[in-house]
Amino acid sequence: MYDYKESRMKFVERTKHNRKSGVWNTHGLLARGNSRVRFLLFAYLGLLMLCAGCHSRFVEVTIVNQGPVMRVMEFDYPSASFGANMLDSGAKYHYRFKIQGSGPLSLQYQDALGHNRTSEGPKVDQGEEGSLLVNIDARGTVTWTPTLTNRQ
Repeated sequence: MYDYKESRMKFVERTKHNRKSGVWNTHGLLARGNSRVRFLLFAYLGLLMLCAGCHSRFVEVTIVNQGPVMRVMEFDYPSASFGANMLDSGAKYHYRFKIQGSGPLSLQYQDALGHNRTSEGPKVDQGEEGSLLVNIDARGTVTWTPTLTNRQ
């Protein structure tokens, strides 16, 4: 069974402060026999270095419906798509995706009269990130406003 008190006393003894020299005695922490402390220290440092360099490139899309109710909405982008069964008048739909490849964006939906509509959007390339606003007005006209950058 693990004896916490004894382990703590050993740790305190190894890290006692030398008052005369003003230096911490840490020779026991990274010594050969203390592999658990070394493992945790190096694992923590490795994780810290990984997190510092990570950045995922995503596109945050907002679809705004200012017209009548839209049904069966589908948004296509390179390598995938997303959608919703219905988007009410005045409603917003938010989605976040990562671009895997290059190609055009498109939006298909069914208007209030049951007509299928398609709007072709801008071409995007792998690695781009930023935001995209897709606005559908009362007449069904789709306006694409991309704010994308590629930091490759």
